[in-house]
Amino acid sequence: MAVTGASAGVGRATAVAFALRGWAVALLARSEPGLEGAKQDVETAGGEALVIAVDVADAAAVAYAADQVVEHWGRIDVWVNNAMTTVFGPADEIPPEEFLRVTQVTYLGAVHGSLAALKHMRRADQGVIVQVGSALSYRAIPLQAPYCGAKFAVRGFTDSLRCELRRRGSRVRLTMVQLPAVNTPQFDWSRTHMSHRHRPVGQVYQPEGVAEQIVRAASSPKREVWLGWTTIQAILGGMIVPGWLDRYLARSAYDPQIAEDTSSTGPDILFGPISEDRGPRGRFGKTARSRVTGFDPRVLRITVATGSLLAALVIGLVVGGL
Repeated sequence: MAVTGASAGVGRATAVAFALRGWAVALLARSEPGLEGAKQDVETAGGEALVIAVDVADAAAVAYAADQVVEHWGRIDVWVNNAMTTVFGPADEIPPEEFLRVTQVTYLGAVHGSLAALKHMRRADQGVIVQVGSALSYRAIPLQAPYCGAKFAVRGFTDSLRCELRRRGSRVRLTMVQLPAVNTPQFDWSRTHMSHRHRPVGQVYQPEGVAEQIVRAASSPKREVWLGWTTIQAILGGMIVPGWLDRYLARSAYDPQIAEDTSSTGPDILFGPISEDRGPRGRFGKTARSRVTGFDPRVLRITVATGSLLAALVIGLVVGGL
């Protein structure tokens, strides 16, 4: 199996989670120190690691990486598209080249990874592609327009590709795991146009708990999995009361995202990796939960439909009895 963005954060935790189950893991990322650290983690967990330094924005390089995995192990059973980058700040203060870079990594990186894996999976007519998404792929928030736009695009691409695979009768499966706030190093190395760096909002979870849900999604793929109550709230709220959420987030979503104990100076990985290994976790562990619950939205839809039907029956009985 292969994981992009494997040098830190959720990607690194996911690689270790698979390794603990005996998987051989290809580690794809730009940071060589981070990749070496991830390799040690995977091997310590009992897995075999294949390190491939690659920028997922480069389609040819990602395709070649997938070829290397197949050459090394014979096939790709699971491919996890996790690599991301972001820029924090008002949309009209972010230069076009920064919007482009976030799009190339966070959106097109998932496209390149999916298509590179699919080339080999279709030959075997089996395999699972996991898109690491976000609650922000349904409900965008201020100060994160490039990232939100890219995650919305990943969801659209995935739905389209899923339809094409179904039409062909393919046994290759796609699933998207929508994440809540996670305690990863990204908050200390993303580019910012504010006086301070940003921080996770809402309930925060450790990357290892998220990784466990990604492994489950790959093992028993559903169309989507929503992680954590805050993700459910954000997605359903955006569907039911989008206008109210626009006004609410305009009033209340700025300050909670600003980490006032930081400055805008420091490392920045938008156009290149940092030269050190930061590991899977960030600095928000004091409030982070170690476990996160995964919800299948089909269950929620069935619950809502059943409740609506029962309500209609009750109203019909009441009206009929008048």
